[in-house]
This record gives sequence, structure tokens and C-alpha cells, in this order.
Amino acid sequence: MKKIYRKLTQEQRERGIIFSSCLSVDKHEDGKIHEVSENDSDKWTKIERLKDDKFFNASHFKYNITRD
Repeated sequence: MKKIYRKLTQEQRERGIIFSSCLSVDKHEDGKIHEVSENDSDKWTKIERLKDDKFFNASHFKYNITRD
């Protein structure tokens, strides 16, 4: 699994998102995007879990696209 790091979009920043992650088969965010809000009580735990993509190494996903 390769990691791709990108900046948050303007729209995400306006909504108060501090981190997002998307597992994808190509270099485009075409799957489910998981977002963490600045108001989440357990935001740091969620971010660490979304960064840990080892579970998906044997899956069909090839990329973990994260934004922060």
C-alpha cells in the first residue's frame, strides 16, 4: 500500500475537517472518504487508525490518500 499525502481542500477546511483518508485502487479519491472533524472528542485516535493501513495490504486497494 502506497501513501499519498495531499492538503485539505478549501471546502473541507470550511467544514472544520482536520484529516481525511481514502483507500483507492488508483491515484484518485474514488472511494469512501473518511473525515475527522476538529470537534470530534476522539479525533487523535481516529486519525491514528486511519493512518494505519496495514490491515488492507492484502486487499485490492493500492493507495491510502490522506489529507491534513
